[in-house]
Amino acid sequence: MLNKIKNFLHIRMNNCVNLFQKDLKKIRTNTISPDLIENITINYFGTVTPLKKLSNIVVQDSQTLKITVFDNSIIPMIKKSIFSSNLGMNPISEGSDIRVYMPPLTEDRRLELIRIIKNDAENTRIFIRNLRREGKEKIKKLLKNKEVTKDCFYIFQIEIQKKTNFFMKKIDSIVLLKTKELMKI
Repeated sequence: MLNKIKNFLHIRMNNCVNLFQKDLKKIRTNTISPDLIENITINYFGTVTPLKKLSNIVVQDSQTLKITVFDNSIIPMIKKSIFSSNLGMNPISEGSDIRVYMPPLTEDRRLELIRIIKNDAENTRIFIRNLRREGKEKIKKLLKNKEVTKDCFYIFQIEIQKKTNFFMKKIDSIVLLKTKELMKI
């Protein structure tokens, strides 16, 4: 039973960190990547669909993304979605292609992005702490029902705290890397 709880907590904490990393890919740094816009959603015939399913997105040069749309009738909707995504991009259509030019980041925008990253990191930490609390509550119930000993209870708490510390350090290192990447000129 204790191993089930430990494995469950480890998987959930790891998923939190992975989701945090995935979300960070959407935050623009000095390098351009299709990850920035591929999950922007478009209302395609009544279905909310990610941009990556309606087009092919490639890096044209260091400052430009090229979007080749499969259905030319939705180009205006794609342009509107990209423009309203609050990423600071202005799409330009050229036939069946859309070019998205990425202007260089200003110092203020970099600092704002770092603040956003740190806020997201803190939200992830809070979620991990809540998972730790859930695990402790489960083991307390087991102790109360005399399904585990006090020694197992204390050992479990130490192990859960070690897992929590591990994932907290992992989040800190991810934030540090992304911050360094953002501050490169």
